[in-house]
Amino acid sequence: MAKRNQKSSANKQLIIEAFAEMARQKNIDRDLLQGIIEETLSQMVNKKYGPDANFDIVVNMDKGDIEIYLIREVVEEVEDPNLQIALEEANAGEEQYEIGDEALTELNLENLSENFGRRMVIMAGQLLNQRIREVEKHNILAEYGSKVGEIIVGEVHQVRRSDVYVMHNRIELRMPRSEQIWRERYKKGETIKAILKEVRNNDSTSAQPEVIISRSDPQFLKRLFEIEVPEIYDGIIEIKGIAREPGERAKVAVFSHDDRVDAAGACIGMKGVRVHAIVRELANEHIDVVYWHPDTKRYLMNALSPAKVREVSIDEETRTATVLVPDDQVSLAIGKGGQNVRLAMKLTGYTIDLVKEGGEDIELAEFTAELGEDLYAKLAGAGVTTAKEFLLQDDEALIALGGSDLTTESLADLRRVISAEFDEEELRELYASRPAVRLPEAAAAGSSASAVVEGSASEQTT
Repeated sequence: MAKRNQKSSANKQLIIEAFAEMARQKNIDRDLLQGIIEETLSQMVNKKYGPDANFDIVVNMDKGDIEIYLIREVVEEVEDPNLQIALEEANAGEEQYEIGDEALTELNLENLSENFGRRMVIMAGQLLNQRIREVEKHNILAEYGSKVGEIIVGEVHQVRRSDVYVMHNRIELRMPRSEQIWRERYKKGETIKAILKEVRNNDSTSAQPEVIISRSDPQFLKRLFEIEVPEIYDGIIEIKGIAREPGERAKVAVFSHDDRVDAAGACIGMKGVRVHAIVRELANEHIDVVYWHPDTKRYLMNALSPAKVREVSIDEETRTATVLVPDDQVSLAIGKGGQNVRLAMKLTGYTIDLVKEGGEDIELAEFTAELGEDLYAKLAGAGVTTAKEFLLQDDEALIALGGSDLTTESLADLRRVISAEFDEEELRELYASRPAVRLPEAAAAGSSASAVVEGSASEQTT
């Protein structure tokens, strides 16, 4: 039976304490870390004494003990020093052996580089670090992969030029500029709320996964409503859609599954207390709470809140809606810089054309002389049959349609001629209803016919 030599005088307690501290800092289970240490030491012994070496490794994290014993057979004449030991050498210590016994030689941990060589110690250190990184990677994926879509509360750790780094449970989370609210300024040490948007993992490396958080994602707004409005959390009220321009304005479409509960009223709260709590969290982002409706026309009318529109006609094939708006509601329907109609389009998924009530259009056929017969036929074939429809078309699309019949210079001339048939106010409203289309030079002067919608939240009734 193998007999153990007296323990070396190495301060193993310090080694164990160092590993224990590492386990705490890296959030690694002590038993798992113990296994990694044993695996690393085993590879060191195998590298030096060969794959057939017989050895025993004892790591006791609780008692602060770490031992490596090389087990060799006692023989008269040594043929393989990795597996055998001479009787005289085995009996040099206090223990006495006989031929055929197994002698245990403790490998001194006081100076690992002397026992195993400097290169092997460095290699073992690299292996240990790699295994620890793999465990960290697994822990991060396990912890945060299941939390995607949940709100995380952390502390701002670093503020860089474009990214903000937040510490959460000793893990660094990144919030890119695209996921920040543009008007916010973050300070180191402040507490911050954000939604865990995604965990980016590279399977080809042992590098830690990148955990991305966001304050600009619509899902963050949805989670805030779930926290502030118990009826949403309980499933009585459902959020059907959200459209955001972070830090500026948002529209939230809600629906109640209980006729006794008013969806918008519950979300806004008594004197707006519920929605105002969310507004403050989002740097005073204005929030419109509107009613979702299964009837698309009704839903479109609600989405343009606070404007009250007269009529909606829909083309389901092109997902386009033409909305008739009273004169005194045009500015509200458009919103500041076209913001209201733009958010309504995001919310509903329809392209919305606002038409002023009583506004007149001109048949494109009246401009046949200026357009030419061929170009007019091409435009009519593409469904462009009125002057306003022509003015709202993109330059590149018109030139591509016109081919050799239309150049950049001739298109600019046509726009000026056709624009001259409308007054300046009509042109402002026309282009404001479709914010993505640039104004021609003839109508570029003056400010946009839009108005700021006052208040942090508005309610559309049906």
